[in-house]
Amino acid sequence: MNEVEEVKIESLIYEIRGKQVMLDSDVARLYGYDTKRINEIVKRNIERFPEDFCFQLFKEEILKIENLKSQFATSNLKKHGGTRKIPYAFTEHGIMMLAGMLKSNIAIEVSKRIIYAFINMRKFINENKDIFKRITTIEYKMIEYDENFEKIFDALEPKKVETQKIFFDGEIYDAYSFIIDLIKSSNERIIIIDNYIDKNILDMLTYKKNNVDVTIATSKVNLNKLDINKFNQEYPNLIIKEINTFHDRFIIIDDTLYHLGASIKDLGRKCFGINRIEDKDYLNKIINIISVI
Repeated sequence: MNEVEEVKIESLIYEIRGKQVMLDSDVARLYGYDTKRINEIVKRNIERFPEDFCFQLFKEEILKIENLKSQFATSNLKKHGGTRKIPYAFTEHGIMMLAGMLKSNIAIEVSKRIIYAFINMRKFINENKDIFKRITTIEYKMIEYDENFEKIFDALEPKKVETQKIFFDGEIYDAYSFIIDLIKSSNERIIIIDNYIDKNILDMLTYKKNNVDVTIATSKVNLNKLDINKFNQEYPNLIIKEINTFHDRFIIIDDTLYHLGASIKDLGRKCFGINRIEDKDYLNKIINIISVI
């Protein structure tokens, strides 16, 4: 019996960002390839792998999967000594695209088993949706309790606020984590000023608190109206304004202004800095510019 036959593929499928996905390392193992080789194929043919097919995980998503895998003996992350690079996650569409590019009979046969596993998982979730709903209700209660404890600890132990940070070429994970931490820290409003935004910004904004309003000021809206409407249904309230006044990038978290040395879509691709601007006059001037649009 080979390794593919021994693995219960359903145990390698996770739900991330509302999609059922498999990690690049698990896909590579099933196909009999190195993870590095799989990721090279994706990078060389990135236009064939839109976000509905394949995307890289954020820190919180990696931790979620690691926690889930720690409960099972098939923990691939632990077996290989932990996650060293940001993993890719493949949807079933991405797996089929990958199988076709590998041009291997084994890959094609294995991909059929993977697709059947995705179908079985959807069927299982649908048949047990009432149970999952009750479990989700319990989890929300636990999250509410955790958030209350966090508020108490935050009040007792003030956190050190970084006024500046430099990220070097390739530090994509650290750069995205820094911005996400800023987003999560907001209690009232987030204002993002960036002339080159894409759907990645919506994924990052899913980490904001529910009561936090978001305004994105950009010279050209590259977001689909359907994506914006769907986002607002689940994570209100997002407003996008078209404005040509700004050359540089800024992000405002409540009443704190940060200057970004790179567009959010390019975080970690080149050396850049993030600086906190203390002068409130600059903050108020920028807010006034955006408010009149």
